[in-house]
Amino acid sequence: MTRARIVLLLVVIVAGAVALWTWRTPPEVSVTPAGRGTAAEVVYATGVVEPVSWARVASLVGARIVELCGCEGDAVGEGDVLARLDARAAEARLAELLARQDYIEQERDRLRELAASNVGTRSDLERAESEALQIEAEIAGQRTVLDTYILRAPIDGMILRQEGEVGEIADPGEVLYWIGQPAPLRVVAEINEEDIPKIAVGQSALLRSDAFPDRELTADVQGITPMGDPVSRTYRVTFALPGDTPLLIGMNVEVNVIVEAREDALLIPSSAIASDGSVWVVVGDQAEIRRPVFGIRGSVNTEVLDGLAEGDLVIAPAPAGLRDGARVEVVQ
Repeated sequence: MTRARIVLLLVVIVAGAVALWTWRTPPEVSVTPAGRGTAAEVVYATGVVEPVSWARVASLVGARIVELCGCEGDAVGEGDVLARLDARAAEARLAELLARQDYIEQERDRLRELAASNVGTRSDLERAESEALQIEAEIAGQRTVLDTYILRAPIDGMILRQEGEVGEIADPGEVLYWIGQPAPLRVVAEINEEDIPKIAVGQSALLRSDAFPDRELTADVQGITPMGDPVSRTYRVTFALPGDTPLLIGMNVEVNVIVEAREDALLIPSSAIASDGSVWVVVGDQAEIRRPVFGIRGSVNTEVLDGLAEGDLVIAPAPAGLRDGARVEVVQ
């Protein structure tokens, strides 16, 4: 016998042994019976709880904090002083401008008297009057600058949070206070642009919070921003919370917007559906491939409209490399 024939014979023997072993030891699969339940299509997002009416109070200048109200948790009115920054340099500049104004006005008055006596020139008086108007505008501008060293409440509300300490340097744009009404509250979430066409005002949403793992929390879609963020490719959506919600301002929540729901639907695990839409079912000790018609698809369960019956044992997750009619062993 030639070497080639010996090799071929060995290959046939090995292949036959593998086939025999596979037949004798079928692959193990996990199954889930198709059952009845509520089919729901949901859109998932994460959001933050915030007041419906609120505002941030930030420093407009870089300066040392010299006074803080220490009123976190207290109610304040619009215009109330919350903090003061070190304004000595700005005050010195204002004092300098006021001194210059006094001199310019005296010079203007002197030229007016000379002009009235036909001694001074008209051009000198006009220049003095122009300088007087200019210094008056500079003083008004400096008073406005000086006012930025005082932080005031922009709205009526509660001091939700206070940052910074006396003696620290507040940077321009640094938020020192959050002010808002403690109720009503809402959730603000970012939803992907491919899901936003499914969202509509009035839809219900189920919320999940780590702070209240056993509570059923609900909200309703309140508004959708008309313009999305082209960078993150998301749209901002707001959800109205009921008045008795236990959620607190600043909490993070998971949001599941119910797009569509149907009761008493035939459901199978979504993981049982292969990429080509096929489903494997165990009948006796054999696997059979089916191609059902699906309805509502969810992340956990999918509705079956036709092609499966209640109680059918569906292999989940969908197996790879299985052939139709192959023997399988069901494991729990």
